[in-house]
Amino acid sequence: MKSSSGNPSATPGSGSPAIPLWYLAVTAAICGALVMVIEVLGSRVIGPFFGVSLFVWTSLITVTMVALACGYWAGGVLSGSERRTDILFAAIAAAGAGCLLVPLLKKAVLVAALGLGLRAGALASSLALFGPALFLLGCVSPLLVKIAARELNSIGRTVGLLYALSTLGSVVGTVATGFVLIAWVGVDRIFLLTGAALILLGCSWFVVLRRVWPAALLLVLVPAAWWAAGLLSAPRAAASGAVSIHREDTAYGTLRVIDRVSGAAHARELRIEGQVQGAVDMRNGLPLSLIMYFLEFLPWGVNPGGRDCLVIGLGAGVVPRWYEARGARTDVVEINPAVVRVARDMFGYPADAPVTIADAREFLARPGKIYDYLILDVFNGDTTPDHVLSVEAFRLARARLSPRGVLALNVAGTLRHETLMTASLLRTLQAVFAKVECFPLFEPGEEPGWGNMVVLAYDFVPPPTRAYPVVSLSVHPEVYPYVTRFLRAPHALPEISSALVLTDDHNPFDVRDLWLKEQARREVLRSTEPEFLL
Repeated sequence: MKSSSGNPSATPGSGSPAIPLWYLAVTAAICGALVMVIEVLGSRVIGPFFGVSLFVWTSLITVTMVALACGYWAGGVLSGSERRTDILFAAIAAAGAGCLLVPLLKKAVLVAALGLGLRAGALASSLALFGPALFLLGCVSPLLVKIAARELNSIGRTVGLLYALSTLGSVVGTVATGFVLIAWVGVDRIFLLTGAALILLGCSWFVVLRRVWPAALLLVLVPAAWWAAGLLSAPRAAASGAVSIHREDTAYGTLRVIDRVSGAAHARELRIEGQVQGAVDMRNGLPLSLIMYFLEFLPWGVNPGGRDCLVIGLGAGVVPRWYEARGARTDVVEINPAVVRVARDMFGYPADAPVTIADAREFLARPGKIYDYLILDVFNGDTTPDHVLSVEAFRLARARLSPRGVLALNVAGTLRHETLMTASLLRTLQAVFAKVECFPLFEPGEEPGWGNMVVLAYDFVPPPTRAYPVVSLSVHPEVYPYVTRFLRAPHALPEISSALVLTDDHNPFDVRDLWLKEQARREVLRSTEPEFLL
């Protein structure tokens, strides 16, 4: 920058050196990018405790908007100070320190917030963990504008440039976080790197341009926070004796493998965002999850001896191995490559068994093979993604079934309280299939009246008696009593006059099924050690 006399200018009234336009531009872009990094990562921090449903994203977006709005106001007030440039970069460095604290404080904050309930807890924990950094980053834009306005003649063009670069930075931050960083770097490390970048940006002003050398001491916060976060995240046994032997941040949630060893017993669980996706007795390979047996026995009982099977949702690989052992050629579709790798490496799923990496809906839309069994066992957090629970999705599934083909869905449902969306799901299936049957893995007339259900849908007359292979095939002794208890005649479908036929255009699962999502998340919190949710 040059003054009218041709000499380098200083920030008016501040005694500070001039700021080159490129420096302002870089500051705007970096801060814009990191605001979105914090917002996108927020769901991965609070999701294991509060789920990934609509109210969690509502809490995150609310906190982001409120914190930024307050920051805009505060930045506007502070922009009148003669030391506005120092304030700008001090706020950026302080925001970095706030990001460094997230991995260190999240356990205490999340556990404390649980007492507020799921909705208020999600809001309070988001505010406590992310609010301070977002507020400080909100101060950046008005301070940048004021500095540019005092130093530049082309005010409108320069301010437009700063806002454009900030917005482009936000785009880059969003895409990079969602598509690359979470899967390859991990949530805690991204927060540490975000904090490091902001502290470095703030210190660069004070150390390089202002020659305030003690400010360089702030850089010590970065390795200190990295060391402390490493200690907190080190694998350790829970009070129950269970041990997390694998943890991985993926594009579809945090994946854990947990070993529970007691004497000669050795159970291994696959969990995603706290939800059990498969549990196996490692001594004999038998599943410990009741739902697995129902996904095996129920379709087979309706159509014994089918030759081709499609399993969507690999989990620990239990169900496809069962159908292969019965002589049914089995194809598998799984959206998360990490699940495939873990199933092979830690649960013994055959390395030569082919798995297609694809979204369930996208795969069903392809022309291809016809199946006698189609097992749909996919969950996104606490519920099945609604894009596979519409009449259009079920028509795609039906088109991939043989005349005696059976669709089997593992879904969470309620048959006692807030039954509208469960009834709507069943009505939607009835709009596509001639026969729909519901098999709850709980007592519908007793509290709590909700849980996993297997829903069968097909287009033929079922056999008068069904040959469930409970006696002739191995069932784990721990779940055998429950298999024989719940493997019975299908439950009468609930009749609700207001039940909907769910479509791609109108599928309000996220809004109308919140009661069930909250019950499911409370059960996860009740049955899971906090160490395995962090």
